[in-house]
Amino acid sequence: MKLKSHEEHRRAAPKSVKVSLITISTSRYKKVSKGIRVADESGSTALKLVEAAGHKVTSTKIVDDDISMIRRELFKSIYEEGADAVILMGGTGLAKRDVTIESVKPLLDKELDGFAEVFRMVSYKEIGTSAYLSRGIAGSIEGRMVYCLPGSPNAVKTGLELILPELPHAVHIAKM
Repeated sequence: MKLKSHEEHRRAAPKSVKVSLITISTSRYKKVSKGIRVADESGSTALKLVEAAGHKVTSTKIVDDDISMIRRELFKSIYEEGADAVILMGGTGLAKRDVTIESVKPLLDKELDGFAEVFRMVSYKEIGTSAYLSRGIAGSIEGRMVYCLPGSPNAVKTGLELILPELPHAVHIAKM
């Protein structure tokens, strides 16, 4: 029996990929930059889920809600650390300081509209109509996958439950 193309891609995909985790939070960044240890529940949630899925976390970072800083750390994750995927958490709301989407979207070679649609659908089932206030995106930059998620631990968990089963497959296709 001949495999369908998506099944062939899954079979050819790596079993494990390198992932960078970036938390965007002005309040946490200010504390970290002063040498104060902070709890990053979303980052910790992501780290546990990514490692449990068998992937290698290349770095965890906390950055300010600042376009140039977000872009710098995203590029550092890809080009210096060799991440196959970068997951950014936070800075996706409606407040003026929330600039993660504006930082990342113009850099994407390809955008995966379906990710945000499915993310909001799953969120709607969990939290109701406030789900439409969510601004998550996914896409690729030069063969590397990039995901932007809201920063709450529950949103990170929901997003990763969608991302992780297809991550090696997505990375494989993005590099083709």
